[in-house]
Amino acid sequence: MRAAMADAEVGDDVFDEDPTMHRLQDTLAEMLGKEAALFVPSGTMSNQIGVRIHCKAGDEFLCEENCHIFQYEQGAFAQLSGLVARTVLGEAGVLRQDQLTDLVRGGDDHVVETRLVSLENTHNRGGGRIFPLDEIESICAWAHEKGLATHLDGARLFNAVVATGIEAGEWASHFDTVSVCFSKGLGAPVGSALAGPKEMIREARRHRKLFGGGMRQAGVIAAGALYALENHVERLVDDHEAAQVLAEAVSEIDGLTLRGGRVDTNIVIFEVDPALGTEADLVERLEAEGVLAIDIGPRAVRFVTHLDVTLDDAKQAADVLRRVAVPIGAQ
Repeated sequence: MRAAMADAEVGDDVFDEDPTMHRLQDTLAEMLGKEAALFVPSGTMSNQIGVRIHCKAGDEFLCEENCHIFQYEQGAFAQLSGLVARTVLGEAGVLRQDQLTDLVRGGDDHVVETRLVSLENTHNRGGGRIFPLDEIESICAWAHEKGLATHLDGARLFNAVVATGIEAGEWASHFDTVSVCFSKGLGAPVGSALAGPKEMIREARRHRKLFGGGMRQAGVIAAGALYALENHVERLVDDHEAAQVLAEAVSEIDGLTLRGGRVDTNIVIFEVDPALGTEADLVERLEAEGVLAIDIGPRAVRFVTHLDVTLDDAKQAADVLRRVAVPIGAQ
């Protein structure tokens, strides 16, 4: 990947003249079955441009209560675009269409206009849960019937692809716009992209400039993302195998409970019983043994597997977890 980046042919992407960027965007658009795609520095920017091009200030979008757009982007939809989010609690991040049926508002000067439904696949805080395709089909068909746009935060969409065998284009076909991330499991150092209809992506390009995402010789980082897209998708299955090793350890330990009861992809989130201390205590004990995790509280810890974590690494981490996840006083 670093060699590809060093050798990248570059131009000025602010003037849309970078050939490596063109190759990346065209490749992704074809994979997702969309007319066009736009590279941006981060998944947050991609999502924020996505909701912005579907809504105007004062509009509302529907999303799952624990989704990334709502939980981890500083309310940027409100700060940058003047939008309102209406959240609905799903099961491990997964919504059902019947939960949304009565939530569309508009046609009254006193209320917001609902314009968009945003879903996340795979779902980060849902423990990497894959959003079932049939539920996506149902929600998106209902949304379009109601005149609503649809956006997918597909930061880890390719994890869903390799776990299910369902092509990226099939997942993406139900959404007007799709965001994907190159710097998660795909392993590139920088970047995400937004894909959709050509006219929307032309508008998205303007918003990228507004948000400070215009870049000059960006082919250097686009080359890393392109390499990831061409070489690192199929290997995501290795991350899923490593995550299962960690999930099995969690399931064996008294006082630890897997969020959602299972692990679909490369994220393992578990709840910590107070008898074992706080989530921060457990993370500290793991780190002392060379295993890094994140406490995402309350009482929750997250592991994520990726291309720098081998199966043997996961087995060692699992052994450490078994050793340190013990009741207070037994340590």
